[in-house]
Amino acid sequence: MATDLALGQPLEFAQQSCVLAHRIGRKLGAPESEVAEIHCHALLRYIGCNAETHAMATLFGDEIDFRRDFARIDPGQASEMGALIFAYLRRANAGAGGMAALGAVVRGLLLSKSASVEILSSHCEVAQRLAERLGFGPEIQRNLGQLYERWDGKGLPRGLKGEAVALAVRIVAFAQDAIVLRAAFGAEGAAAKIAARRGGAYEPRLVDLYLDHADTLTAGLDGVTWSDVQALAPEPDLPMSDQEFDEACLAMADFADLKSPWSSGHSRAVAALAREAASRCGLPAADAQDLYRAGLLHDIGQVGIPLRIWNKPSPFNDADWEQARLHAYYGERTLARPPALARLGALVAQHHERLDGSGYHRGLRGGALSAPARILAAAEAYQNKIEPRPHRPALSASAAAQELKREARAGTLDADAVAAVLSAAGHAKAAHKTLVADLTPREIEVLRAIARGQSTKQIANALGVSPKTIDNQTQSIFIKLAVRTRGGATLFAIEHGLS
Repeated sequence: MATDLALGQPLEFAQQSCVLAHRIGRKLGAPESEVAEIHCHALLRYIGCNAETHAMATLFGDEIDFRRDFARIDPGQASEMGALIFAYLRRANAGAGGMAALGAVVRGLLLSKSASVEILSSHCEVAQRLAERLGFGPEIQRNLGQLYERWDGKGLPRGLKGEAVALAVRIVAFAQDAIVLRAAFGAEGAAAKIAARRGGAYEPRLVDLYLDHADTLTAGLDGVTWSDVQALAPEPDLPMSDQEFDEACLAMADFADLKSPWSSGHSRAVAALAREAASRCGLPAADAQDLYRAGLLHDIGQVGIPLRIWNKPSPFNDADWEQARLHAYYGERTLARPPALARLGALVAQHHERLDGSGYHRGLRGGALSAPARILAAAEAYQNKIEPRPHRPALSASAAAQELKREARAGTLDADAVAAVLSAAGHAKAAHKTLVADLTPREIEVLRAIARGQSTKQIANALGVSPKTIDNQTQSIFIKLAVRTRGGATLFAIEHGLS
């Protein structure tokens, strides 16, 4: 699961938590409707976790490490939360030295509370929107709006207390914490920490049930498979229509691209270019459809790589490349099941392969690369070149075309694939930009800047107005888009081609 990677957890984390949450729900005698909610919430809980990753990484450094360590503490305890934040602020600013580092840490401490509220609230809003797009009902969407609520009312985003927090939310949060704590501190250490959180983070009866039946509840979790999770599903999986499958892939693409302001809308663009190129090559419609979907999913593995890599303002060194290359592997692993995704995962795994064997993650050579894989590689390479990156400006379309032709002559990219991609790109008509959601042209400018991760002050400086003016325009944008957070606004921008 991609969310497991983003959280710094093992790839089976969501599966294990789903099984444990099921067992807890059954022992409590939860009705079938609640068990169905538990099942979905365990698998979907963190689908919004990429929202505001840029803000988290800017403040705390390695966001994946931070999320992993955050999962082990009780954020309701000021001492634990303070120690974690202080440690990460020090680490993130270690290179500053002296008073500069001290000042950065102090500023971070002052900003951390408001930033945490914004980040975690964005997670909820984006999760709800993605669940809506995926066709989940109002109960599932409601639960995703309560991601960080606690039994004692000290949670986010609304400070709900006791049974005002949905049962599925209470059980899944407890189950996931129990798995994290057992992995980090062992069975006895986890039991002690869980007992200490009784009546605070956790509903007392959940703690009591777990402490009385921990061995039974956790038996065999390490060996849980996707088939085990499917067997617990309240309703059998029904085949998805092509439209539903495309929408699911679009949602996953937007989830991946939310990670960095530099990748906003990237996956959608690669997918559209690859599909058009496939048609121009005369590939069967089924291959073109697979290419479109693989294009949407090609960067899903990036969520498992720290943002400091993707946002580095200078070219990668060898150590950076070691991490960056993993995203193709992570993408293949994430899409390894079910079979419909595994077929796409095989294409995703090859989107950085090159004909001469210089690509990754397997270093495959020409004969091992299918025509769709060659087209996807060329489409991704072209789109990447015409987008700005932290260490370089975007190339013009003509300069990018020359670069692709050079790579084809050098034998790294397939010449026919390059020709098809460039033909597709050259014949694309500029989209007619109509006003969306009654946004004014200036509000669209501000929305694009928000989607690029710019602060209110940065936007104001770029547009030559006061921060107060930008704040007012931001609030107007939020009202028109019916969103509450910058993460929600960014997702809207991606969905509507405004990023």
